[in-house]
Amino acid sequence: MIASKKKSVKAPISTASMPDIIFMLLIFFMVSTVFIEHRGIPVTIPSAVNANKIEGKRNITYCYIDMDKRINVDDKMITIKELSSMMYFKRTQNPRVIVSLKIDGNAKNSILDQVQKALQEADARRIVYAASPK
Repeated sequence: MIASKKKSVKAPISTASMPDIIFMLLIFFMVSTVFIEHRGIPVTIPSAVNANKIEGKRNITYCYIDMDKRINVDDKMITIKELSSMMYFKRTQNPRVIVSLKIDGNAKNSILDQVQKALQEADARRIVYAASPK
């Protein structure tokens, strides 16, 4: 007598719990994601009558200058001598970079002049002066 082989029964994989797993992963990544916020140094920005808001913030480098002649670029304290090389490096990495200058209203014009010369040496052409709207 010839023994017949038993056919194996293929059970379908249950996908009923898949939406629950995806939802839990989505919540986990939403809760554990950290957004970077530039803190800079405390400055009081002067007000302006005609201030426009920049829409895209992807290509912006923030440069804070306070009345004590301290310079902070993207949360790093630097000197005037380092500003030119740092901005040149940022411009070579991303040619569309925009330098947003947030200057204290009580800062001396001499520091502003030195910063503008350093940016000119770095060939940074896209400069925005931050102001708060009235």
